[in-house]
Amino acid sequence: MARVVVTGGCGFLGSHLVDELVRRGDEVTVFDGGAPPPGQSPPPSVSYVTGDIRDAARLAEVVKDGVDTVYHFAAVVGVDRYLDRPLDVIDINLLGTRNLLDLAARAGAKVVVASTSEVFGKNPAVPWREDDDRVLGSTAVDRWCYSSSKALGEHLAFAFARDRGLRTAIVRYFNVYGPRQRPAFVVSRSIHRALNGEPPVVYDGGGQTRCFTYVQDAVNATIAVATSENAFGECFNVGSSVETTVARLSALVAELTGAEASVPIETRDRLGGRYQDLRRRVPDTSKIRGMLGWRCATDLREGLTRTIEWARENPWWLALPDSGATPDGDLAATAPA
Repeated sequence: MARVVVTGGCGFLGSHLVDELVRRGDEVTVFDGGAPPPGQSPPPSVSYVTGDIRDAARLAEVVKDGVDTVYHFAAVVGVDRYLDRPLDVIDINLLGTRNLLDLAARAGAKVVVASTSEVFGKNPAVPWREDDDRVLGSTAVDRWCYSSSKALGEHLAFAFARDRGLRTAIVRYFNVYGPRQRPAFVVSRSIHRALNGEPPVVYDGGGQTRCFTYVQDAVNATIAVATSENAFGECFNVGSSVETTVARLSALVAELTGAEASVPIETRDRLGGRYQDLRRRVPDTSKIRGMLGWRCATDLREGLTRTIEWARENPWWLALPDSGATPDGDLAATAPA
């Protein structure tokens, strides 16, 4: 039995990771500012500690000697949130990550840092390899504060690995979706609308493409990274390599739910210059395939079907407010705050 800590473990991807760690027999401590998703009954091997990732003293109560691995998911995630809360994005994603890495280094724990395809910005040369250039917009555009804060978190992880010998690895997720994701992302919002009697949405004409990654595939990749000594000091893209247009996604959700045809939404009309869209977002996953043997095992139709079935069985999720969305967003983790 390994002793592990999951920051942000009450969020979407973090809570799925906790489930898998429990199935593996690990002893898990979740550090989060929120509560577990409704309907979850934590087993005795999971303990929940409420705290702010920016509070180093509180975090030190869980990241301490005897902890084997820390999975760092605490973040402010989602376009709606990082347009509304840019200061929290920077403080939590940067200062919180610094606190976590410093404590893990003292404790001798391994760390897996959750990052995002957003770090590549709007580099037009896809598919993106892990070491490809970052191409960003103006610092006056709030959208890029998330990309920059997560990239600085990656710089910190690499610096701790080189300067202090911390065994750390980075996973960059590409458009993860699945059960429990709040309805503020293109997949979750489309399903949420469809099952509430509203048509799915198509953003900005729907011609932009994304590589949608089912949450269990992302969890499997994360654990593969954490359990391989060869992975430490490295960064890995985690995502499907199948490009799907937003229009095709919306049509598929409508087909699987029996909903009406989708409705168009123009993000610029709603968000103005604070948001800039990307036409293509495609990972090169040859590194994680070659080093760890991981690849996506769930195609989009299967993943959507599973997510829709779960949503129909969980009225609490259907009752959540429609948060609005854009075609972007990789994972939703709660932010200790």
